[in-house]
Amino acid sequence: MKIVIPGGTGHVGVALSRELRAKGHSVVVLSRGKGDGENVVQWDAKTLGEWAQTFDGADSVINLAGRTVDCRYNKTNLTQMLVSRIDSTRAVGEAIARAANPPKVWLQMSTATIYSSRYDSSNDELTGIIGGDEPNVPEYWRYSVEIAKAWERAQQDSATPKTRKVALRTAMVMSPDKGSIFDVLRGMTRLGLGGPIAGGGQFMSWIHYKDFVRAALLLIENEGIEGPVNLASPNPVPQREFMRALRKAVGMPIGLPAAEWMVKLGAVFLRTDAELVLKSRRVVPGRLLAAGFAFDYPDWPSAAMNLVGAS
Repeated sequence: MKIVIPGGTGHVGVALSRELRAKGHSVVVLSRGKGDGENVVQWDAKTLGEWAQTFDGADSVINLAGRTVDCRYNKTNLTQMLVSRIDSTRAVGEAIARAANPPKVWLQMSTATIYSSRYDSSNDELTGIIGGDEPNVPEYWRYSVEIAKAWERAQQDSATPKTRKVALRTAMVMSPDKGSIFDVLRGMTRLGLGGPIAGGGQFMSWIHYKDFVRAALLLIENEGIEGPVNLASPNPVPQREFMRALRKAVGMPIGLPAAEWMVKLGAVFLRTDAELVLKSRRVVPGRLLAAGFAFDYPDWPSAAMNLVGAS
């Protein structure tokens, strides 16, 4: 298949492109950089240009474009997150609409953050609670949910009648690549900092990068699936258990705990935001499981061992 990946130079995109090419697929990456890699085409992620020609005759588009969430959640950065996601999604929709032979399916990156922070039960696509109305959460947590909803709405509103649309409500994608979220967590664990955070009861949803790739291929091939789909392991775990399994995989016997105020202070110095580890993301892949998808890495302990071994 010919697969076009806008925003494919980030950690998820690099892993996805590598795996798809290894499986024999032709991959074209759209990048805001100089386009000096293998089949990399430059675009500005907001206006139509020559890059749109790559969509004509493609089998599918997987749009991953958008400003990274690994930053401080201040007004400027939140606005850039929103604008970058909406602009790039609308541009992709326009390119698909104008293609003489448009792709059959458009997989659009979204986020598991769209769901409510909860501990009582899991969020699937059918019964999950969309976030934003939780009591006693910071206002910017609500804004991050609004970003997610606007992101999905931009795809839904695109006029692409010949192209099936799927929104990928994605949990943390775990890959061993340098600079990935797993690489950061592994580094902290090796330093003895992989302990429970704020008690560690908040749930962490995740997916092994190889399962992410396999799920994307299933969604490309299964013509009966459209709309939101959760890309997450069926077994989210509390943060304290998540880090305990990672410490075992790394071979680090200790993990210093961190209070909530310590995490918030540390996030300032790291130029990231505490929401990424304090919000309880308890998400399960109801639609993938109903479609018969079998995870190669359904449980975090085995996934962590595999990722450490691949590092």
